[in-house]
Amino acid sequence: MAVPIILIVALIAGIVSILLSVYFRFLVLKEDPGNERMQEVAGYIEEGAKTYLKVQYKVLGIFVGILFLVMLFLLPNMTNPGTLNWEQALAYLIGCVGSMFAGWLGMYVGVKANTRAAQGCTIGTKAGFDIAFFGGAVMGLAVVGVALIGVSIIYWIFESPLVVLGFSFGASSIALFMKCGGGIFTKTADVGADLVGKAEYNLPEDDPRNPATIADNVGDNVGDIAGMGSDLFDSYVASIVAAMMLAAAFGVTGTIKAPFANVTLTAAGTSVFIVTPVVFCGVGLIASLIGIYVIKNKGSEEPGKALNTGTYLATLIYFALSAVITIFLSIGLGDDEIGLLWRIWGTSVIGLASGIVLGFTSDYFTRDDKKPVQNIAHAAEEGHAVVILSGFAYGLLSVVPPAIGVILAMTIAFWLAGVFGIAMAAVGMLAIVGTIVTNDAYGPIVDNARAIAEQGELGDEVIRTADKLDSAGNTAKAITKGFAIGAANLTVMALMFSFAEEAGFTVIDLLSVNVLVGAFLGVVIPALFSALLILAVQKNAGKMVEEIRRQFEENPKILTGEEPADFQKTIDIATKGSLRELIIPSILSITVPIGVGILFGVASLGAFLAGAILSGFVFAVFMSNSGGAWDNAKKWIEDGNLGGKGTNVHKASITGDTVGDPFKDTAGPSINTLLVVMSLTASIFMGLLLLPIFNGGAGLLGNLLTIF
Repeated sequence: MAVPIILIVALIAGIVSILLSVYFRFLVLKEDPGNERMQEVAGYIEEGAKTYLKVQYKVLGIFVGILFLVMLFLLPNMTNPGTLNWEQALAYLIGCVGSMFAGWLGMYVGVKANTRAAQGCTIGTKAGFDIAFFGGAVMGLAVVGVALIGVSIIYWIFESPLVVLGFSFGASSIALFMKCGGGIFTKTADVGADLVGKAEYNLPEDDPRNPATIADNVGDNVGDIAGMGSDLFDSYVASIVAAMMLAAAFGVTGTIKAPFANVTLTAAGTSVFIVTPVVFCGVGLIASLIGIYVIKNKGSEEPGKALNTGTYLATLIYFALSAVITIFLSIGLGDDEIGLLWRIWGTSVIGLASGIVLGFTSDYFTRDDKKPVQNIAHAAEEGHAVVILSGFAYGLLSVVPPAIGVILAMTIAFWLAGVFGIAMAAVGMLAIVGTIVTNDAYGPIVDNARAIAEQGELGDEVIRTADKLDSAGNTAKAITKGFAIGAANLTVMALMFSFAEEAGFTVIDLLSVNVLVGAFLGVVIPALFSALLILAVQKNAGKMVEEIRRQFEENPKILTGEEPADFQKTIDIATKGSLRELIIPSILSITVPIGVGILFGVASLGAFLAGAILSGFVFAVFMSNSGGAWDNAKKWIEDGNLGGKGTNVHKASITGDTVGDPFKDTAGPSINTLLVVMSLTASIFMGLLLLPIFNGGAGLLGNLLTIF
């Protein structure tokens, strides 16, 4: 099957993206890093982040090597039967390396940009914003560039979406380690710093006397920059692969079925539909580049407005450019195929529009100038327990609007173009991911900048400027999480449909016991996964609390500022604890789907994926939004409302924030990656599960649970 030349649009866009990320890195590094104290603090943060990634990559090397050998020697080659599965295994390695590179590059620039952004705040809001934004753009453009180059070249060489699936699996497996490990690290430090520094000693945010302050700043980089970058890299590639695999499967049957109209495919049409998701993402990257340029040059005196304007603009540009590219994709196709192509364009537009809605729904439930957060803050007047109840309730309530948004997007997309339309809606939702990741990475950079401004003693005026940037970053992160959750759920739904096409079934019988077993297991796994991550934070935060208390008690001069705290000890606790605790959740994400397929069969595995998707959506939205709401309720009180800092109301809000920390930054966002990894695992190991040794896909125990 010939690869349409128009795929070069995505490849060129990816190359341009990488070149611009290198250029933005240069712009950031040439800025003034500030005074000696600022550089010292930034040096601690950089060294801690590098040490963490170095140790994590060593652990990942073992994991990647083992899985590579499993894929090479144990999995049947679905593209060239009877030979070693080297194509998919090689693509897996490339995906791993690509994800690790994107995370490392973003983290590297992030730890360089933070002190420079703080120094920029001494000039003004615009100067600080520009530096932080360019630092975030390095991450955003690197993520998209590596993804598009990898997908385009692998498909161009092997002409098989199944090989590209290996690339996606590599990206996802690394993302799970990066997101879970980074999330445990950052919240171990953050919770420990709050419980002792704020609640017990009334120290300000980011006070240099707090031994966990530097570890907290390190966590912002390894969790929110490297971790979130890998997470969105993973979802981005997975959405593309899911759509490519569905198009290839429909090419074999010769028909794309949809309620609107069934379309018979020609060979040329199949080739075009397979590359359409990649080309649309290339166009989305061009739209993101224009949006980034506009954010940089317009309105950066108002950071929040500038970030939102860039997102809106990138969305509108994508609508226009993707329509133009659809005209070129239509060349040489029949009338029915052209009509389907335009409906597919419509589904991508719907996906992106729903992503915007989901993002700003998360924003509503987590912003401190909106009723949910202020009501939670007022609940703190009644005590610690009541603030927990209020945040919990609003977190659950926040599940409803995004659920309706996903349902509407999925329903309309299915009506227009069947399950392929749902896959393309996921592609559309992530089309401007370059802008989304840029905005997200901006957040932890300005968070660190605020800390460095305080520790570098730049004065109240500069700290207020940094606070203004940080406030816009918090809003950007809330919107990003909404995007990530919605896109992950549409993506895994598309992967589930792709899995069903591969397995050869279109209906799952819920009255079958083995199918119900799979569905129940799927519902339980996100709960188990979340529990393991939150317990990991609790366990490590306990060690952090003991260490901070020990330092204060054994060396009172730390609190007087006469001697520095031992930052390295707290960084070591967070590093070792996070890497130790992420092993079991990561292994479960791969072994449980394989185990379900081996024991109960592929139909049960399909039900397992469905159950995990539905319960995972609820857990992800609930924990992300409730955690964000508790955090901003505390900040609203700290701004002088309801008595301000040091009051019993403030202490109650700190309790809410402490509970919410592992919700919003560890367990909640990690569920997105869990769902993608499990879905890709099911597709990757499909050939193995269909072997006669496992009853041709019925499972070892499947027949025992079937009566009729």
